[in-house]
Amino acid sequence: MKTGLLCLIFSIFSIGSTVYNIDEQGTVRGTVSDAEDGEPVAHAYIHIEELNRHTTSGRNGEFTLRNLPTGRYNLIIHRLGYAGQSISITVDEHPEIDIIITLRPTPLTGGTLEVIADQEDRRGAYLEHASVKLSASELRRNLGSTLSETLSGQPGFEQRTMGLAPARPVIRGLGDERVLILQDGERLGDFSAASPDHSVSIDPINADEIEIARGPAALIYGSNAIGGVINVVRNQIPTSIPSSTAGTVTLQSSTVNNGVSLSGDLAIPMNNYVMNMELSGRYGDNYQSASGLVDNSGYLTSNNSFGVSSIRSWGYSGISLSNFTSHYGIPPDPGGGHPNGVDIEMNRFQIESRTEFLLDRSFLKVFETQLSYRYYNHKEFETSEIIGTEFTRNSINLNAKVSHGEAGLLTKGVFGIWGEFDDTSVIDRFNIESTGYSASIFTVQEFEIDRLHFDTGIRIDLNSVVPGQDKPNSRIGHIRQRNFVGIATSASAIFRLFENTNVGATYIHSFRPPSSNELFSEGPHIAAYSFEIGNPELEPERGFGKELFLRIKGSEYSFELTGYRNQFSNYLYPRDTGRENIFFPSLNDFQFTGVEALIYGAEAKTELQLTGNLVFQSSLSYTRGRRTLSDDERAEFNSDQQHTNLPMIPPLRFSTGLNYSVGSFSFGGDIQLVGSQKQTDIFEEPTDSFKVINIRTEYRTSTSRNLFHTISLRGNNLLNERYFNHLSRVKELFPEPGINIQLLYRLYF
Repeated sequence: MKTGLLCLIFSIFSIGSTVYNIDEQGTVRGTVSDAEDGEPVAHAYIHIEELNRHTTSGRNGEFTLRNLPTGRYNLIIHRLGYAGQSISITVDEHPEIDIIITLRPTPLTGGTLEVIADQEDRRGAYLEHASVKLSASELRRNLGSTLSETLSGQPGFEQRTMGLAPARPVIRGLGDERVLILQDGERLGDFSAASPDHSVSIDPINADEIEIARGPAALIYGSNAIGGVINVVRNQIPTSIPSSTAGTVTLQSSTVNNGVSLSGDLAIPMNNYVMNMELSGRYGDNYQSASGLVDNSGYLTSNNSFGVSSIRSWGYSGISLSNFTSHYGIPPDPGGGHPNGVDIEMNRFQIESRTEFLLDRSFLKVFETQLSYRYYNHKEFETSEIIGTEFTRNSINLNAKVSHGEAGLLTKGVFGIWGEFDDTSVIDRFNIESTGYSASIFTVQEFEIDRLHFDTGIRIDLNSVVPGQDKPNSRIGHIRQRNFVGIATSASAIFRLFENTNVGATYIHSFRPPSSNELFSEGPHIAAYSFEIGNPELEPERGFGKELFLRIKGSEYSFELTGYRNQFSNYLYPRDTGRENIFFPSLNDFQFTGVEALIYGAEAKTELQLTGNLVFQSSLSYTRGRRTLSDDERAEFNSDQQHTNLPMIPPLRFSTGLNYSVGSFSFGGDIQLVGSQKQTDIFEEPTDSFKVINIRTEYRTSTSRNLFHTISLRGNNLLNERYFNHLSRVKELFPEPGINIQLLYRLYF
């Protein structure tokens, strides 16, 4: 199977270089310099928001972006220690554009300033969107050992954990299948959404940026992501030719688990070809909590990739191979069936091809195709010789989309199709085999009327889940093929009140068919402390989300306030029944079920430059969740109540701190106050409030050879507070990590 697919991918890879030959497209050349001293700024990350184009400024601050079709674009520039910029450019009858970019040093960490290069026509200028991005400066400042740890400092973001390695982001109380995690715009093919003991198969250490798509933009990737889409941008397949060989080396260490990680990436231009290579490894021993060492919580991870592209006037065509492996432990549960813990080995192999064709037409701009194959294997060792559960998945994804430019009121948009074949087997004491087929068509459109920006999107999904064999009389019901058809829609409207002030609203109607795990499970999952029972009669989950927000951004301040409400007509989740399983009395039955549910809350974030060097930062997140009690539950507990709390809802979180910067040096700290969570589900343990104090310092310097160095030192949980994460599946047994000193060194060359 792998060999045939590899040949197909190489066939796609060669199409562009043999068939298409159109005239040279637009080119943007420029220099990046410091606004105060005029010195060139090297290693600035530059990308075009509407196209898959990126590059970095060279030793003299110079950069070039080629192969741009006619149209208006937003050129985004980020660099550590400087305020980001968004520059509106127009490629028309003058295909070559020369610009000079001056970056202003700032102690602020967020915000992107708008600069209009074409002052004669402001239509199509940069306006706020429902989606956000984390630039390199924020990534380096908050880089953790996992993706969820890196994002946990953002308002509304929490971590679902079961130790240090198996951690997954939760957004506004929504996690698992409701948050879609991508790498370079494509799904990972792992089982991290299926269970809390499963790790996300991606390491953020070499990410260029992280995109968080909400609202209509999320429908490009899936109908189920009412919580949002997290896209880790690593640019494994090159899309632009760098001016010279460039790369990074990163070293990170932590004291709480004697952790160390080392990574490097390299981009090599060769005429019209570019090669990207990446090697990384991460090790961590058992972590130290305020109560002592947590056994079997270590990990060993590697993440490696190789990509090559042919960059031509018609676009680009490339291929990449990557492999992610991880060995990690699940802490022991003395009374839950594994007193010594469970060891997990996981491996993900991926081969991917992408091709882009620039269309020489006034309306249609870019046609993109993507084809990928992923193999994922996950073994759970209950002893050194006994595998309790093994997950294997082979999946193939096909994606094709075309982007267009202005047409009447429309400023830009995309049409596309997506398909997936999935072959899954779960080998435990009750084996499950299933095959899945999915297909989608989607469109997302944008238009502007003066200061009002609209996004709209629609996605139609067809899904089929086919078990290995029909079981009319299984213990959980009639196991059989299930087919689902659904429509997801979304719209957002954002109005610019003033030059730096935007208000907006977003609506999304999500559609999520039940997974094979939710439909067909009927066995023990020792590592997750549960006996999982599927329900072959489950219907799709449908969510109705609403969001209102206010954003104010200036050169010395930023403020964001958001309120949200997500209502579900059939919220799918594994409910802890409180019953001991008849086959495994040490495990409770977790029954997959669908209920009416409501999740709502608010979040706020502010950043204010008090003086030329001192910045105040603060954020607040609040979420509530409730569900409808079933008739059986009301009868079992002799209750007249109609509702109870949803499980795994994060408590109130407030963070505030200061950051002082002078030149290339910065120092700061913050205090995080987390409330107690007493509003729990029936069999869920509450958690107490706690506070955590953190400090950080960072230094940046460039050498005579124009090498750029960043060194940061962070101290987390300085008071060695003993606290419990309410979203941890092992919160009844183990506290979170104690005091931790982290060192991060990164070299750009």
